[in-house]
Amino acid sequence: MTHGLETSFLVAVEVRSHEEHSNARARFQKLLKSGDTFSISPQILAEFIHVVTDPRRFSSPLTLEQAVERAEIWWNAAEIVHIFPTSESTLLFLGWLEEFKLGRKRLLDTMLASTLQASGITSLLTLDRSDFALFGTFTFPK
Repeated sequence: MTHGLETSFLVAVEVRSHEEHSNARARFQKLLKSGDTFSISPQILAEFIHVVTDPRRFSSPLTLEQAVERAEIWWNAAEIVHIFPTSESTLLFLGWLEEFKLGRKRLLDTMLASTLQASGITSLLTLDRSDFALFGTFTFPK
């Protein structure tokens, strides 16, 4: 099975000082050992780099160079499936914004959700389940 990786989960896996680091790392390793794969879109990597370099979020943030290096490792990993927004996912994104009356703070999550949906990915690894549950298309592995 392929699981979508959302930024909050990816940050928790990577940042040792994150309160969910141990749990996220254990969940990721369990799925990896079972032979599952994981999807990443370019926007997740951009958001990941933005978050892990932010000194307001972490007492010891990564440098930009370190964050880019980690992002490249994730992008190039054998177990990663690359997904990209398409015309179909963009129409779904716009439709969901309207249907669910979502505001500007929900743009990135909605774009990711529509990209995953259009790519046939229904399992999502995130620390923010409620942000994605409203779409009614995702499961959240434990």
